[in-house]
Formats: sequence, structure tokens, C-alpha cells
Amino acid sequence: MTDHELALAKPEAPSNERLARAALSRLMEPQDATGLALVRAAGPADALRIASGEVAFGPALQQEVTSLLVDSGAAPAAASLASALQRWKPRIGDLAPERDLATMQRLGGRLLVPGDRLWPAQLADLDLHEPLCLWWRGSELEFPVMQKAVAIVGSRDSTSYGSSVTGDFGYALGQRGYTVVSGGAYGIDAHAHRGALAGGTNAMPTIAVMAGGVDRFYPAGNEDLLRVVANQGAVIAEVPPGSAPTRYRFLQRNRIIAALASVTVVVEARWRSGALNTAHHAESMGRVVAAVPGSIHSANSA
Repeated sequence: MTDHELALAKPEAPSNERLARAALSRLMEPQDATGLALVRAAGPADALRIASGEVAFGPALQQEVTSLLVDSGAAPAAASLASALQRWKPRIGDLAPERDLATMQRLGGRLLVPGDRLWPAQLADLDLHEPLCLWWRGSELEFPVMQKAVAIVGSRDSTSYGSSVTGDFGYALGQRGYTVVSGGAYGIDAHAHRGALAGGTNAMPTIAVMAGGVDRFYPAGNEDLLRVVANQGAVIAEVPPGSAPTRYRFLQRNRIIAALASVTVVVEARWRSGALNTAHHAESMGRVVAAVPGSIHSANSA
């Protein structure tokens, strides 16, 4: 049996784990280190019972969560499960994983969890910060292996030079069978997706990683583009349907963009650009980071 056939034969995660991860993705913010450590220590189903206050936790579990966080570089003070329970408590009433899964089914999407045959293996490089799940709206296709994916990111107010270069890169990568990963935003992201769609010769030309729920495309001005991305590739998010894109969620989703790809290319970026955050994540995982040279007089190439 070939590797491809083995991947297709891989069983899906049990339904109770799928429901638990769906609920946890609404209860916890992305990169909630204490929550992710709890899931790692107790498993998704038990973690949900503890996080929702249904079951009490003991000192042994607290010690294991603390150990996981210290190993990942977090301060021990951040490991308090008691504090985390207070943080999660206001969201318990909003948990409705069956509803969220039904919403995805209506949209023609699905929920991916670790262990599914379609789960991108390269996300394991995020270690403790691997997403709990991915809400996926797109074609029923496999994610590309890391070596066949390139992230292209940059300024939202790209110059004509940056837009042209990005379109050329996206098209040329698509022609060579690569998948272009970006964030669906205005500027460089949009030109990367368009170029990949125009030049794409493989089954998954481009992937857009969203900061909010995939039930509504954001930003609204890119709705038509993102519909095409969803039809021909995939639009994904780690937050459930109905979730609003917030400043922190934009930064948090950047680690997924970086982890999916073998190379992150920054075309244009201002001093405080979120693209630099993506580049940092890529570098911390040992991925290749590339930058397009721009004019020294251009703030977008700072």
C-alpha cells in the first residue's frame, strides 16, 4: 500500500473527541497555553469536563499542566487552572458544538481534528500551540505536505510594485504545483491568492487562514475572492463559526500560516506589520524566511 493509500485509510477521530474539540475551540482563545496544556494532559473529553466546571481537578493534574507549560517556555505563574476556570466560565453558556458542526455542514465544510487523515501533519511543529481543531470550508482535498506549500504575506496597503511581485510569485508557484498560503486580507494576501488561483495546476492552489469564523468571509471587500478560494482550495480557521476577527486572533492565526508552509515570503511590511509576526513564527520553527527587496524610501519596505 502506498503512503497516499495509507493516509486515506487512516481512521477519523472518534465523534466524542470531535465534539469536545469543537466545544473547546469556543471556550478557549487560540494559543490559550493553560487550556492547550490541559488538553494535552487530560485529553479533549476530560479537559472539556474540567474546563466547564463539570469535574474538579486535583493537584496531580495541576502539576502536569505546570510542567508542560514550563517545558514550553511559559512562566509557572501562568499555569493556574483555577484562574483559567474563571476566565472560561463566562463562555460555558455559549457552548453548542452540535450547532457549530451543523453550521459547517450547511456551508459544505467540516471540522478537522488531529488524527484525521486530512489533518496537516506539519502543524505538530507548533508543539503545545498546535490548534485544537480546524474549521474547514473548502474542497474535499488533502492539505499539501509542508515542502509543497509557500506562505506569502505582507502589507495590507501594498504598493503597485509589491502587488505586481506578489501576483507573479503566486502565479509562478501555482504553475509549479505549489500551494500558496496566506491570510485573505487586502493587499499582499489578496494578490497572493489571486496569483495562485490563476496559475494553479494542482488540486489545492491556495489556502486562506482566517482570524474569524469561516461562516462569513472577512474582510467583506474580499468576499468574492474568498468564495473562489473556498471553491478551489480551502478557507480555514481555528475559531468556530460566528467568531469575530479580533486583533489578537489575527496575530494568533499567523503561526498557522507559518507552520503550514516550508517557506514564508514577506513581500512588503511596515515596521509594525503583522507579516513580521508570521516571519517570527516561521523562524522559530526553523522554516525558511525570505524577503523581497524594496525601495529604501518606501515605508512599506521598512
